[in-house]
This record gives sequence, C-alpha cells and structure tokens, in this order.
Amino acid sequence: MSTSPARRLWAAVEPLHAVVYFAPETASAAKEAGLRGYWMGYFAGRLAPLGPIGPTAATAVLFGFAPAMVARALPDAWSFASPSEVLRARLSSVEAALSRVLGSAGHSELASLLERAVSACRFDGRPLAAAWSAVPRPPGVLGRLWLAATVLREHRGDGHVLAAVHAGLTGLETTLTHIGDGVIERGDVEPHRGWTDAEWTASVSALRTRGLLDASGRLTPAGAAVRRGIEEDTDRLAAAPVEALGPAGLARLLELAVPLGRAVVDAGVVPVPNPMGVPRP
Repeated sequence: MSTSPARRLWAAVEPLHAVVYFAPETASAAKEAGLRGYWMGYFAGRLAPLGPIGPTAATAVLFGFAPAMVARALPDAWSFASPSEVLRARLSSVEAALSRVLGSAGHSELASLLERAVSACRFDGRPLAAAWSAVPRPPGVLGRLWLAATVLREHRGDGHVLAAVHAGLTGLETTLTHIGDGVIERGDVEPHRGWTDAEWTASVSALRTRGLLDASGRLTPAGAAVRRGIEEDTDRLAAAPVEALGPAGLARLLELAVPLGRAVVDAGVVPVPNPMGVPRP
C-alpha cells in the first residue's frame, strides 16, 4: 500500500490518540468515575460524546466489535457514571498521561496545526467524529492536542467504516481482511473484539465463498483488490484535513508529531504490535 499524505498523517497522529487506551492514568480515572472493568471504560469513554447510547447503536458505530461484547458494557455504564462525567475523566487523565511522557511545554504549534486540520473535516455519515468535534476545546495544550488528534482519528475511522460497508463487508469480515493482508495477527486482535469461534468461522467461510480468502486465511488476488480499494477509499475520504494543511503545513505537522508518537511507543505507553495495527511512526 502506497503511503498517501492522508495515511502519513494517520500514522503520525494515531499513537498520540492511542495513549488513551493503554495509559494507567486513563484506566484509573475510569475506575474512579465508577466504571467497572477495562471494556466498560473503553466503550463508555470512546462513546461518551454521543450521550447515553445503547448497545445496538454503539455496535453499529464501532463496527468491529461483537454485539454481545458491547452489550456487556452498555447501557449499564451510564448507571455508574454519566457521559459528561466519563468525558471529563477521560480528558483530564489523558492530558496527565501525555504530560508524564512528553512534558507539558512546547506543543502549542502542533496543537494548532492539528486543529487547523480538524477545521477542514466534514462529518456527513461520520457520527463518532462529529460527536468528538462538538466537545469543547480543553484549556490545556495537551488536552487540545489529544482532542484534535482524536477527531482526526475518528474522522478517518468513520470513513473506513463507510468504505468497508461499501465493499460489502461486515465488521468482522473487515478485520479478517486485515489479518489476511498481514497487517495484524489473529492473536493480537481476536481476544479484543468479542466474537465467538462460531462467528469467526462463519465469517471466514463467507469470505472464502466470495473468493477473498484462501484456505490458509490469506487474501486471494481478488481479496487483495478489495482490501486495496478499501484503503484507497479510506485515504480519499480522509484527504480534506491534509489538503487544508497544504504540503508545507503537513510537513511541519509530521516534523512535530512523529517524534512524539515515537516517544509514547518507546516509553511503552502504546505497545507495538497492538489490536489497531498502529505502527511506530
């Protein structure tokens, strides 16, 4: 897969967003807010800007998780903490985590560049990105940086869902094409998505019937073409922020963001490999 400007932006920014999934500060904040267990904190924290969303809508928005897994966390999470309480805990804790790893000074230019990129986003058919874009800007520079990175991440992610659905794939089938392409390994992602063995087997069978996976679970030439089309569509749908930055703005953003992304990976805050397939920048 060629490295488009939109993909280069994602690779640089994703580790900064992903701190929220792995840092001990965010896990502690979710627990202190009253949420029970990692996955309740994950689902409530990621979806909090949408309000007290239920499991059916949440599963549709998240796309890659088994409905039964989502239903174990939602709507129960909202009986322990309101969406606004969860959101406050998430923002303050991720700012603390980034400050611990990166220090709190010297990041205002990157935050401003990320916000400039966000200003070009359109949110048609992108509920998660739209919800995060409506979150008030935090006063601290690291909070601003993380929120802007999150809007960009979810903007691209929502676009990826649109591209995969357009290609005729379910959430699990999309994951299987990632595995079939060698982007991630089954063992890295299967424990984190909640699908049963029967659901996994049925989806593999469906993709083989379509001629997209071979007997070993790798992509066939037809499957590789579908995978390539999804990624190209994802990049195209994520192009507006890059175009708003222009070549010079993107180059400067990458110059500032890549060392920070490497820092959070090298500090062990964001592990590589990981279930999202986030590389070290």
